[in-house]
Amino acid sequence: MHPACQHCHEQPATVHLTNILDGGEKRERHLCEACAEKEGVLPKPVNVMAELSAFVQTGKAPAQQVAGLTCPQCKLTFVEFRNKGVLGCPADYDAFAKALTPLIERAHQGASHHVGKTPRRLGVARSADGDLIRLRRELTRAVDDERFEDAAQIRDTIRSLEAS
Repeated sequence: MHPACQHCHEQPATVHLTNILDGGEKRERHLCEACAEKEGVLPKPVNVMAELSAFVQTGKAPAQQVAGLTCPQCKLTFVEFRNKGVLGCPADYDAFAKALTPLIERAHQGASHHVGKTPRRLGVARSADGDLIRLRRELTRAVDDERFEDAAQIRDTIRSLEAS
């Protein structure tokens, strides 16, 4: 039997979160699925086919432009990918880059490459280049949304990273 949800105290807790604070102290939270969704801790499932259809219909990549794309290695056409929802080989990412990049960015909140953690055992620090790319994207969004105070802070962070 699962312990009760720490938020609603009604449903069994099925989502278990462990945060490790700066001093190494562990803070655990146990939530039911509904409360975890309300708090935004569960990732929302992405329906690739629906996202792809919505993307193509927005006119950002006209259907006639992407319909003719074919992977030179596996010969998969973009239309076949759109119908199946599955890529044929790693070269498809390059062959369909024009149509896939905006879809991938939308599914990953603006990122088109890995921006997560790197295992400590690899001994590799996070790349400043990755931070700069992410910050420049955030700066563009802040300016577009007319959040100029945020944009100024992001700009200053970019300058300090570039100087180091």
